[in-house]
Amino acid sequence: MLLDADACYRALATHDPRFDGHFFVGVRSTRVYCRPVCTVRMPRRENCRFYPSAPAAEREGFRPCLRCRPELAPGFAAIDASARVAQAAVTLIDDGFLEDRSLEALAARIGVTSRHLRRVFESELGVSPVEYAQTQRLLLAKRLLTDTSMPVTDVAFASGFSSVRRLNALFSERYRMAPSRLRRDTRDRRDSLRFTLAYRPPYAWDATLAFFALRAIEGVEHCDRFRVRRALALTHRGDRHAGWIEVSHVRARNALRVTLSRSLSRVVPQALARVRHAFDLTCDPAEVGRVLGPLAALRPGVRVPGGFDGFEVGVRAIAGQQVSVKMMVLLLGRIAARYGTPLGDAPKGLRVTFPEAATLAAASVEDVASIGMPRSRARTIVALARAVVDGLDLSPNADVESTLGGLQRIPGIGPWTAQYIAMRGLGWPDAFLPGDLGVKRALRESSESKVLAHAERWRPWRAYAVIHLWSGIGEAQ
Repeated sequence: MLLDADACYRALATHDPRFDGHFFVGVRSTRVYCRPVCTVRMPRRENCRFYPSAPAAEREGFRPCLRCRPELAPGFAAIDASARVAQAAVTLIDDGFLEDRSLEALAARIGVTSRHLRRVFESELGVSPVEYAQTQRLLLAKRLLTDTSMPVTDVAFASGFSSVRRLNALFSERYRMAPSRLRRDTRDRRDSLRFTLAYRPPYAWDATLAFFALRAIEGVEHCDRFRVRRALALTHRGDRHAGWIEVSHVRARNALRVTLSRSLSRVVPQALARVRHAFDLTCDPAEVGRVLGPLAALRPGVRVPGGFDGFEVGVRAIAGQQVSVKMMVLLLGRIAARYGTPLGDAPKGLRVTFPEAATLAAASVEDVASIGMPRSRARTIVALARAVVDGLDLSPNADVESTLGGLQRIPGIGPWTAQYIAMRGLGWPDAFLPGDLGVKRALRESSESKVLAHAERWRPWRAYAVIHLWSGIGEAQ
């Protein structure tokens, strides 16, 4: 990733949050690196060095600023091939993939060679995948030490370190401080864990909240005027961790506040990754707006709401075929009540986690249909569950084209359902639904070919166009 140093310095002088996460500045006089929104005294131009990522700055010997906290910067949106590869690898590394597997396994998981992966990482982020992974572990540990009261031993293991000794050694080597320095204030020790996740403004929070509220599954999710809550189960290194999360808006900080139950303390990076995806926090609304033009200008900051789990998005899409959103939610609530896992010690309104693919793969079509849906649709849900158990990847790391092909080989899944899963499950920003009734109505077109032709101007952000079109007609799909 090539950076224009003069342009970066001008952006630094404005503290414009739209540049947050796009670059970091290392100050040679202090050996500290910052986000472009940092409010410390403006450094001299000759003392500044600019980097495409936090790990690239740390490789040059800079340590993170304690005021602006680089670990809180938003991520980057990926649309071109190289950036998609880098983003897929980043997501897997953040999920702890390299904790017990090799770089070659990571490359194979994405579908590229390890040599190509190294080359893409150097180009996009300025570091190797291994260097990125080590920096992210350190930044996560720094964040947990600063924002939570987790014991240092738990912090070390949650961050992917093999021991507290290793955490202490790397902290001293890289940051020139002991981890205990971040633990001097022992006030405000909650039973839950709290974090902030930054975004690039504007963010149409009310629209996103309304989207989730309309689709909230009884017992699994609960929304009010200010927040989204949901039950969540994550599997890491063969262990299942179930708990709950809460997400609310902190408009003054251009961030979301995320609260996790203590039961998710061992899977903090995985849980935060799900939130980033669900609330589309890597989006750059300025880039989207430049392409969508007048369509985006009416509702600035609209995001594409993702899902907390790709399989769940798939079940949503199938259950919602040819029925209203209200009926879809009713059916999903019945599925969760019958096949979900009870969740103890959760906030009001949360009772169960959404069933895993293995559970529905083992269910009979007749039993699934007995909740009140057509047998054909129940058969498709069971077939999708079995395909996921057999290796069909519905995560944001999946290869889009091969996943779309795999989905449409399942009887009962056509282009609309596959594209919906790509849009919300895979986070593919160019997913589009030309046959969707709401899209056709908004464009006043009945022909799919004409809808597709009309949407060419919105590439590569057609998924955002779909959300804008739905919002424009007041219709939720």
